[in-house]
Amino acid sequence: MTEKILILDFGSQYTQLIARAVREADVYCEIIPFHQQVEYDEGLKGIILSGSPFSVNEANAPDVDIRGMQERLPVLGICYGAQLTAKKFGGEVAKSNKREFGRALMRKQHEDVLLKDVMELSQVWMSHSDTILTMPSGFDVLATTEDIPFAAFKKNGAGHPIYGVQFHPEVYHSIEGKKILKNFLVNICGCKQDWTPAHFITDTVNNLKTMIGDRKVIMALSGGVDSTVAATLIHRAIGNRLSGIFVDNGVLRKNEFEEVLDTYKQIGLNVKGVDAKNIFYRELQGKTDPEAKRKTIGRLFIEIFQEEAKKIEGIELLGQGTIYPDVIESISVHGPSVTIKSHHNVGGLPEIMHLGLVEPLRFLFKDEVRKVGHELGIPDELLKRHPFPGPGLAIRILGEITPEKVSLLQEADYRYVKGLKEHNLYSQVWQAGAILLPVKSVGVMGDERTYEFTVALRAVTSVDGMTADWAHLPYEFLAYISSDIINNVKGINRVVYDISSKPPATIEWE
Repeated sequence: MTEKILILDFGSQYTQLIARAVREADVYCEIIPFHQQVEYDEGLKGIILSGSPFSVNEANAPDVDIRGMQERLPVLGICYGAQLTAKKFGGEVAKSNKREFGRALMRKQHEDVLLKDVMELSQVWMSHSDTILTMPSGFDVLATTEDIPFAAFKKNGAGHPIYGVQFHPEVYHSIEGKKILKNFLVNICGCKQDWTPAHFITDTVNNLKTMIGDRKVIMALSGGVDSTVAATLIHRAIGNRLSGIFVDNGVLRKNEFEEVLDTYKQIGLNVKGVDAKNIFYRELQGKTDPEAKRKTIGRLFIEIFQEEAKKIEGIELLGQGTIYPDVIESISVHGPSVTIKSHHNVGGLPEIMHLGLVEPLRFLFKDEVRKVGHELGIPDELLKRHPFPGPGLAIRILGEITPEKVSLLQEADYRYVKGLKEHNLYSQVWQAGAILLPVKSVGVMGDERTYEFTVALRAVTSVDGMTADWAHLPYEFLAYISSDIINNVKGINRVVYDISSKPPATIEWE
């Protein structure tokens, strides 16, 4: 049985970071809302209590049975989790009268396995308004900071150890935070650190064989990392009983349809390419509203996918490349977030087609998906591709979509991405692309006056796409790309660079 750490989510913005840090230590973990029943199977090795936007003194503050957990497993409380622990065991927690946000230096008071090999003055990150005023009896203080007398602590006595830290070891600014988490996982919970891509592949393929049996699976493929890795895992389990469908919606990148199909052939996947460009162009004619474009593309995709699926007999299951952040979002403490835009994916297909779901990646983060893909032998050029929106270039062409505009943008985008790769900048940015603006301006080429389109170049740095900063590309490179596009793409005579961050802007323009 796979070893597991359970993270109880009290609504912290950093909960996913805790999970990522645990996974980076080669230990499997899952996040559940704090109010969900904990299932104590033999693989469960420890419990981590997350931070929270709540105060432990609020009437509706999240609460859990920490004593009951401690009887069975080691527990680590982080920030709110630490304050809740102190309060439940008889300590006092109140609003702090000192600044407890940002960097602080932690000073060890007692040697303990939790802080093994941690420096004497180690930088940690604080983010809370409450603080522990008095420590319950039976607890030892392990570390302090200049402003906090109880930065880290431990409960002694009967049962398993309980630890608490009033800082966030999971964030980047806690320099040795991951070392502290690893000490908890390995030295306190006794985890073997055997959660590796190879281990995941073996387990997943065996589970898929059992789950799918002799049934057939159909899957919509996009050339993206998630769907490709998911399809490869399913194919390992059932071979050509997996049928993939890759639809050319007319707004893919230059040569993408042919190149992706060729890659699938190399991998050995059973994939059918469907050229539906003209259907999409016809239906998109006259539509300028971003949501109208997204919904049109989503609807047509489902209709075409259904038509193709009917041609294959005996399909009972639908494969999807759902990954863990999508799952966490749907079961979060506060429920799903407000929809900022409708996503073009196959989310509605299971209900429409009455198919069961196969989601082999639903417990992996994006970086883990890439590691698994690498272990599976999927080419790096596909694994390391930047994210690309489901509606494709349709939301990078502001205004109406026409074949002529698509062709213009495909060529400009191709030259931009090619330039990033040739100048060793592609891997330094999270996502890059060109946007065709509904703006024409005057230009001069030779002795001729031109009146042509403007292209905006976008490049951002990010960890997960939730926030993003504009990429500080070298001026020399931007000058080169501007010249390359204007000289070689007839119809574009002006190039601008987008220096907006997310928030307040979004990565895509529509």
